[in-house]
Amino acid sequence: MSAEELGAAAPFLAQLGQQVRDRRRAADLTVQQLADRAGVSRRMLTQVELGQANPSMVTVDKLARALGVDFPTLAGAAAGGASALHRPPGPVTAWASPAGSAALLHVAGSRTAAPELWEWNLAPGDAYASEPDPAGSEELLLVLAGTLLLEVDGAREDLPAGTAARLTSDRAYAYRNDGGETVRFVRVTVPPR
Repeated sequence: MSAEELGAAAPFLAQLGQQVRDRRRAADLTVQQLADRAGVSRRMLTQVELGQANPSMVTVDKLARALGVDFPTLAGAAAGGASALHRPPGPVTAWASPAGSAALLHVAGSRTAAPELWEWNLAPGDAYASEPDPAGSEELLLVLAGTLLLEVDGAREDLPAGTAARLTSDRAYAYRNDGGETVRFVRVTVPPR
């Protein structure tokens, strides 16, 4: 894929590819060895390292775990330092669609597998489908504008603006926007204990 086709996520994907390649080499792993550990194809891993793939966030999580780090570390959004306050330089666009939707990772906790604070904008008619997160994972959602349609376990639930919800995300789920305005929501991921 070209940078144009990758859109707003292109800088994130380039950062991700560099981080994965550097960490794989530092661990003295071949592409095939890391692909096997992460449960992804060698082709996908090669495309990720070259910044030419737009992997799912679950795939990035698998790669991170196989490398002994977490998603925010690979994304360059992990909190660092011993300071009581960490202010990242800005959000990381970890996912974007051709329709103009985007998932922005704002900040993550300082521990490995810490909560992550996300801002999502889902354009009218757009959707994001996720593979299951690790067992015991949850998400906290707060819809700020529009109506988010959440699909999980074969059920569809409308979450209008002002609605807060907790999602057990260790199963396949999808965010959808069937309305005419952009859905904006905040998502806090809560990793398993």
